Amino acid sequence: MNNEKIILTGDRPTGRLHIGHYVGSLRRRVELQNSGKYDKIFIFIADAQALTDNMDNPEKIRQNIIEVALDWLSVGINPEVSTLFIQSQIRELYELTTYYMNLVTVSRLQRNPTVKTEIQMRNFETSIPVGFFTYPISQAADITAFQATTVPVGEDQKPMLEQAVEIVRRFNYIYGETLTEPNILLPDNAACLRLPGTDGKAKMSKSLGNCIFLSDTSDEVKQKIRSMYTDPTHIHVNDPGNVEGNTVFTYLDAFCRPEHFERYLPEYPNLDELKNHYRRGGLGDVKIKNFLNAIMEETLEPIRTRRKEFEKDIPAIYDILKKGCDVAREKAADTLSAVRKAMKIDYFDDNALISEQTKRFANE
Repeated sequence: MNNEKIILTGDRPTGRLHIGHYVGSLRRRVELQNSGKYDKIFIFIADAQALTDNMDNPEKIRQNIIEVALDWLSVGINPEVSTLFIQSQIRELYELTTYYMNLVTVSRLQRNPTVKTEIQMRNFETSIPVGFFTYPISQAADITAFQATTVPVGEDQKPMLEQAVEIVRRFNYIYGETLTEPNILLPDNAACLRLPGTDGKAKMSKSLGNCIFLSDTSDEVKQKIRSMYTDPTHIHVNDPGNVEGNTVFTYLDAFCRPEHFERYLPEYPNLDELKNHYRRGGLGDVKIKNFLNAIMEETLEPIRTRRKEFEKDIPAIYDILKKGCDVAREKAADTLSAVRKAMKIDYFDDNALISEQTKRFANE
């Protein structure tokens, strides 16, 4: 069993990463990476998982590998500290997935709320690709292959972690203590659990066109904030407004810090006072949107600048990923070896088995 503190997390390469990814996991990843509290950090591009619902468009995945890597580096992920790799290049993950499939029932997968939601969102209904249906199992393989103790994810992934824990416990019960049970690490800010889209929809999604991307230009961000959903009953400045369900205030909850008021809105001491004024009436949507835009610009400008620097040497980015794959493959191979041994299917390495069979047939 593993005594190290290990983080595993990742992203699907279906497009550029957006601010929902940032507040949901990326910002926390950088904090954890720089905390010095973890022995190893593995961050992977989940291309194999992305292919489960993009099998007819592999070029989309191929093109977005580099987009995700650039976004990681631009937010502060350091390849000298964190191992960055591509899921499909670690063949051991597929063998682990196959073994874990025997530990999970079809009905259990059908009850997974994340899977049910994703199936509805993609209109799969009865035409569900098997790979997509079983991706909670492959995700368990991802986690356990690196003996992860901590998995920082968004709230929507909580059922997936619960499934992984079930697989670990069942495997260890049957075959003996082999796999490490992971702990989920959710964002500590409620607004960051699942940032809504700019249109107020529950999910920020590239396909819905309601995202602010980390790599968006200043003008693009400004335009998206200007068109954001607020309170439809707050028609005039003097009208009382609702803060709850108001996307601008949800974003302020996620991004605003006390020092932002001193810099951009000194007439208010804090966010609570701003909210109270909006509720009373007399505070227009334009003013709060301008405040949010100033905060977002402060947050995103350094990320854009770093990204442009990394874009100057794309071969170096691929080299980072290749080296990370080598490190990840070695770790996954160690876990797979332990799993095979626990399952007693390491036939050629089991000298006791060979000796036993030799004696058995010698005595016949």
